[in-house]
Amino acid sequence: MKTIKGPGIFLAQFAGDQAPFNSLDTIAAWAASLGFKGVQIPTWDARLIDLKQAAESSAYCDDLKATLAKHGVELTELSTHLQGQLVAVHPAYDSLFDSFAPASVHGNSAARQAWATEQLHFAAKASQNLGLKVHATFSGALAWPYVYPWPQRPNGLVETAFKELATRWKPILNVYDENGVDLCFEIHPGEDIHDGASFEMFLDLLDGHPRCNLLYDPSHFILQQLDYLEYIDLYHERIKMFHVKDAEFNPTGRQGVYGGFQSWVNRAGRFRSLGDGQVNFGAIFSKLSQYGYDGWAVMEWECCIKSSEQGAREGAPFIAKHIIQVADRAFDDFAGAATDEAAIQQLLGLKR
Repeated sequence: MKTIKGPGIFLAQFAGDQAPFNSLDTIAAWAASLGFKGVQIPTWDARLIDLKQAAESSAYCDDLKATLAKHGVELTELSTHLQGQLVAVHPAYDSLFDSFAPASVHGNSAARQAWATEQLHFAAKASQNLGLKVHATFSGALAWPYVYPWPQRPNGLVETAFKELATRWKPILNVYDENGVDLCFEIHPGEDIHDGASFEMFLDLLDGHPRCNLLYDPSHFILQQLDYLEYIDLYHERIKMFHVKDAEFNPTGRQGVYGGFQSWVNRAGRFRSLGDGQVNFGAIFSKLSQYGYDGWAVMEWECCIKSSEQGAREGAPFIAKHIIQVADRAFDDFAGAATDEAAIQQLLGLKR
């Protein structure tokens, strides 16, 4: 067993144009002041990182790490959630997802996909230059508009979509393999890879690619009513990243998992700040520790009620309280007795 690292914080929901959230230096100081020991950087935010430069310059990466180190903070991972989304986009979402990419590729899905793929390549090299072994992203989606089978889906539609998804991602995964980095897909509604079954479909088409791994976020499983603890039992060998995010599901006679087109605050399933939802984090930290997960526990703040400032203040001590310093010896060692092969044979009645 190994001890989980943390607490860390994902900066995506906090970065902004006002100090201290408008530069890596000041946001790192802010995170450290709250007790966070690591930060996860969204690579689409130029206020925090120049991804292309990080891919091309080891000196730039050294300076970035030094900026964090002066505040006593480490870089946990990089994220390309927005760029990964653009590797596969169904035409129904073209105009909405154009906002994730530069204006130069708006209205041109092929150019947008090429840009996103290049961004993923940059992130692989940047991760290597920064000494990182894991990276977070989304899979994107071609089949998501057909997630509910009505009208009846034509035979082969889902299979064709997943085959194409794997075709687009396999060369990217190979680049990550060349750079010694695991690519961790966040299992998330809106992505074709949104639960364990869909991940298995994807992984099978990739012939079990060793760099195809998982970012575990239990909040999305609360909203799906999926057993988020058994999920760890099933996929712990592929879980290489961990977002600590809370959620709750309160179905009524009016709505359930689909949400009824309601605002976040009025949904049966909604994200909450740490400790305010229904996720059993004690059980999660125990299972991850049991299986030897030694990556970072990174808070992702998304709450429809509590402010981000309060959520961040409460997040670091919440995670620190749940991190288990794993045992280096068995609790009953005090009662152990020295044995040898002859003694074992005698105890079993095998030696006369």
